[in-house]
Amino acid sequence: MRKLGSKLLNLSALAGLAALAAIAIRPLMAAEEAAVIPPPAMDATPAAGVQTAVFAGGCFWGVQGVFQHTEGVLNAVSGYAGGDKKTAVYEVIGRGDTGHAEAVEIKYDPAKISYGKLLQIFFSVAHDPTQLNRQGPDTGTQYRSTIFVADADQKKVTEAYIAQLNAAKVFPRKIATTIESGKPFYPAENYHQDYATLHPTQPYIAINDLPKIASLKKIFPSLYRDKPKLVRDASASN
Repeated sequence: MRKLGSKLLNLSALAGLAALAAIAIRPLMAAEEAAVIPPPAMDATPAAGVQTAVFAGGCFWGVQGVFQHTEGVLNAVSGYAGGDKKTAVYEVIGRGDTGHAEAVEIKYDPAKISYGKLLQIFFSVAHDPTQLNRQGPDTGTQYRSTIFVADADQKKVTEAYIAQLNAAKVFPRKIATTIESGKPFYPAENYHQDYATLHPTQPYIAINDLPKIASLKKIFPSLYRDKPKLVRDASASN
């Protein structure tokens, strides 16, 4: 059992029972501490219209939750990237051999927030970029730290920022984040969407993910919004 039992048991009281059972057999790990880091010295070329970024940083529940509370983000969808469409299924990617990572597709307004600022939030509060093939209590390549770049500009900015942060030694270890190109994003099952908002008292969320959202508010107060942009709301408006 992982993630306090199983992320699959989320629609009934069984989820809480599974979580409590897992607590009994495995100590809980607190969320990684956020890091105050400098903004990118280089940012993406300004563009008009809605833009897309895809980040993978461990369990997608917490990464989605952070960006749903970020001003300028229009939608943040949990899903999978790195593997084939036929294996973009939660029960399958959990094996760790599909090439997929749990990822979040972020649609944003570049007039309100830049790609570089999204990167800064990702590296600062959304996850620990120094962990290799794991994040907190979750282990496996499906939890790797990866940026799925959309074009050459995103790749250049991401590479430059990783080099900048490594040179500044803002983290105790070298950044493990990889950059992958040409990998489609596949939305996850509906029950994974808006999970941190819908299940704030679930132990896994309370321990691992709510502190990330609190860190966003503390470190990036001008970019924090109290009401999250939920997938269900975006779907209803389309």
